[in-house]
Amino acid sequence: MTTTGRVTFVGAGPGAADLITLRGARVIGEADIVVWARSLCHPDILSHARPDAEIVDSAEIPLEGVVAIYERAVRDGLHVARVHSGDPGLWGAVAEQIERCRALGLGTEVVPGVSAFSAVAAIVQRELTVPEVAQSVILTRLGGGKTPMPERESVRDFARHGTTMAIFLSAARSGQVVDELREGGYAEDTPVVVAYQATWPDELIVECTVGTLEETVKAHKLWKHTLFLVGPAMGGTVDTRSHLYHPGHFHGFRKADREARKVLKGGR
Repeated sequence: MTTTGRVTFVGAGPGAADLITLRGARVIGEADIVVWARSLCHPDILSHARPDAEIVDSAEIPLEGVVAIYERAVRDGLHVARVHSGDPGLWGAVAEQIERCRALGLGTEVVPGVSAFSAVAAIVQRELTVPEVAQSVILTRLGGGKTPMPERESVRDFARHGTTMAIFLSAARSGQVVDELREGGYAEDTPVVVAYQATWPDELIVECTVGTLEETVKAHKLWKHTLFLVGPAMGGTVDTRSHLYHPGHFHGFRKADREARKVLKGGR
């Protein structure tokens, strides 16, 4: 089956209308129908849509209702922009939609977006991968929610790595998050950044520790649209440096300083 209809899945970014990619804004501006989630995306994102575009709030309909729109796209040769908060590849439920689009014969495309975890790191001006402190980032959520978690993907198990963690969709059970972080090995004084509705007009960014995380969340009455960045790299104090920009490091575009190279090979 072939059709002139198509669906483009667009990452809207964390909230601010100007944190969408140029490609994402262009796609929304070209679409005949824009499907967005009012409960997750800031309404300013619709400023990119054409005045005559049909706007559909996906928060009010199940997947079957969205598929009905895709069926119209097949029948009438329409371009649908399916807008997801953050990046569609993270908890976007796009896999099941793409499968249905393919079954209908619709062309599909995915436009990536800025995820909340990178937006929060930018707001607090912290590097997630500080040399010799953390060189990995774990993106996860607490188990026991609406969507089952695979075995061995608990916050507790991931915490054993001691690196930077971005914990989504878990503020409503902050006590359990703290318990699992502690059981996984994070110390009480491990830095945490708590971010509510990052980049929205009413954003709230609070810094605390694993030991004070639960009381911080409850003090601000946070339970949704909240992200935790956890790990030693969130402390903000850096006494290490990247080897890439060390004068003792060499690559195809730069020669190493001999004395600096000796120091670098010695551990600094």
